[in-house]
Amino acid sequence: QVQLVESGGGLVQAGGSLRLSCATSGRTFSDYAMGWFRQAPGKEREFVGISWSVGSTYLADSVKGRFSISRDNTKNTAYLQMNSLKPEDTAVYYCAGKVRAEGTFSDSRGYEYWGQGTQVTVSS
Repeated sequence: QVQLVESGGGLVQAGGSLRLSCATSGRTFSDYAMGWFRQAPGKEREFVGISWSVGSTYLADSVKGRFSISRDNTKNTAYLQMNSLKPEDTAVYYCAGKVRAEGTFSDSRGYEYWGQGTQVTVSS
């Protein structure tokens, strides 16, 4: 059974930092591209970024320069480092595993596995 378990969310002041972790089990970690999404109240789920098993990453323009993505294949864990946080970054953050190659990586419908989500709240 595949599981993705996120941790690291919380409350932080604007300008602060948080690091989210996504620990996976049940499938070979290198099978996945690992995506990060977020969803604020009343809004649609938004793509944040992705890391591929070969190590390359891509970030949405809204977070580029402030967030970074990494993965540790020895720990089966992906990370989302968030710096210079803004109140508009407040959302539930999800990690997701994408195995199939088809579909655009920014489309949440292309991801087979999802974590439970972790709340990030940025106060002004």
